[in-house]
Amino acid sequence: MKRLILNFLIFITFITYFNKNIFAENIYVDLELVLAVDVSSSVDDEEYQLQIRGVGAAFRHPDIIAAIESTGGNGIAVAMVQWSDNEEQALVGGWHIIKDVSDAAEYARIIRRAPRIIAGGQTSIAGALTFSIEQINNNNIDSSRKVIDISGDGRANNGVHPMKIRDIALEQNITINGLVIINEEPFLDGYYERGVIGGRGGFMMIAEDYRDYAAMILQKLLREIGMPVS
Repeated sequence: MKRLILNFLIFITFITYFNKNIFAENIYVDLELVLAVDVSSSVDDEEYQLQIRGVGAAFRHPDIIAAIESTGGNGIAVAMVQWSDNEEQALVGGWHIIKDVSDAAEYARIIRRAPRIIAGGQTSIAGALTFSIEQINNNNIDSSRKVIDISGDGRANNGVHPMKIRDIALEQNITINGLVIINEEPFLDGYYERGVIGGRGGFMMIAEDYRDYAAMILQKLLREIGMPVS
């Protein structure tokens, strides 16, 4: 636990120095995107690393850079959230404005160095969505598109049913997309489709396991940064 806290403090110091984030003024971007990453007890350390390496690699991919640079100059705002049970969520490194290859490379470095803040716990998709909605509503950023990209490998076993929070998000014009990892629950995609995803252009993608995550998150980000499918 002491090592976990130390790693977190070092990470926060790193972010304070490098983060080109949000201060007093509102900033307008093309897209606000929360990447909500499952760190519940079903996710071991290797699987956590596969997730953050996948996200980091995606933000270095030339297709992602091209998609960001084609947003019209305003770029996108991205934040990562780690989540497990109803009381365990953490914003990793704050919000980042990404407009070009330099911004994307910096964000990729930050994500690759991000420690696992939450060691485990039960699975509250509703808690993850509630926390993500709060981050969007309190980030001093304006955009026409607001998206929560939630990934996970299991159904909720803690907190309220995610459908209740999903509906709150939709009332606020926040889209929820899903990336399900089906190595433990083969029919998890149906659960997400019925009770988690929704909103304008909302969609879901499937990763067979955590090693498939990197390819799927790349495809998912390309679709999210581009205009939503109506």
